Amino acid sequence: MGKPKKRRIIGIDPGLASTGWGLIEYVNGKICHIDHGSIETKAGCPRPERLFFIFETIKQILINYKPTEAAIETLYFGKNVTSAIPVAESRGVISVALAEYGLPITEFTPNEIKLGVTGVSRADKTQMQNMVRIILGIDIIPKPDHAADALAAAICAANIPDYVQR
Repeated sequence: MGKPKKRRIIGIDPGLASTGWGLIEYVNGKICHIDHGSIETKAGCPRPERLFFIFETIKQILINYKPTEAAIETLYFGKNVTSAIPVAESRGVISVALAEYGLPITEFTPNEIKLGVTGVSRADKTQMQNMVRIILGIDIIPKPDHAADALAAAICAANIPDYVQR
């Protein structure tokens, strides 16, 4: 029997004001929580500076934690397309940082993440956060919400077998 492959997965929930990130490890069918957090930018700063800060911070997280793959939430266009533009820009600089680091990236829609974590594609935020806490075996719900969402994306990626082409 070969050595078990350890996968360290960074999940990211992109946003301009708040980008959530979460790291897990997956070994032999077991998911372990490593760390999580949020990258916050100030509304009064020019957008290019905010995007650059997100880019640089993601790069530093990648250097510090050395993930082997990434999972990111796809862009969701709700009722207000204008509010999706800053999220798309954030997602763009994050994707560049992940590509520069050479990580394979798996993308999930919000409903795919909900389904993958709770078994219900229309799960509410409380259900999602509680399932993330239970799956990771941690005592409290990860905060802020964007970090819990990022951990959920990482959990979804962990549940995709290695042999599946991503």
